[in-house]
Amino acid sequence: MSAHGWLDGVRRCPSPNCDKRPEDAAIDLLVIHNISLPPGEFGGGWIDDLFLNRLDPMAHPYFAEIHTHRVSAHLLIRRGGERVQYVALGQRAWHAGASSYKGRERCNDFSIGIELEGSDDIPYAPAQYTALAATIREIRRSYPAITPERIVGHCDIAPGRKTDPGPSFDWARLRHLLEKETA
Repeated sequence: MSAHGWLDGVRRCPSPNCDKRPEDAAIDLLVIHNISLPPGEFGGGWIDDLFLNRLDPMAHPYFAEIHTHRVSAHLLIRRGGERVQYVALGQRAWHAGASSYKGRERCNDFSIGIELEGSDDIPYAPAQYTALAATIREIRRSYPAITPERIVGHCDIAPGRKTDPGPSFDWARLRHLLEKETA
């Protein structure tokens, strides 16, 4: 990882949808999300376009609803395992929205957000779990306060508002992959 918080070997696609974290914010939470654009469809450049504020509202009816949203994540892991980084890890990405973890509000201030190309009800690809586990290990080298207990879903920090990564996400598989490398 570079000194500026960009992972090595990852496609960079810098998003303007980020800012500085508060001075006293220790990065100690990792949030897993899912995204597919249009919903339930995979591939293409629509996710990049959303995070770069260039989503064409005429390209799909759903895009007309969301094209003005100013959102980002630190990383995206595509179905085949390709990783795309939008925001340097030390910066605050705009991924969590209204959120709280163990009584601490504004999770964007102290978390890293990883999007998986997927949806709540479609199983994630094996390559995504492999890439996610490798990414988490790499992130934890710089942010060791992100313990296994502090790896959560968007649903955990915004219950009732968000459901991702959804019931199709295999938490046991991820934990096994993370434990396998540390054993």
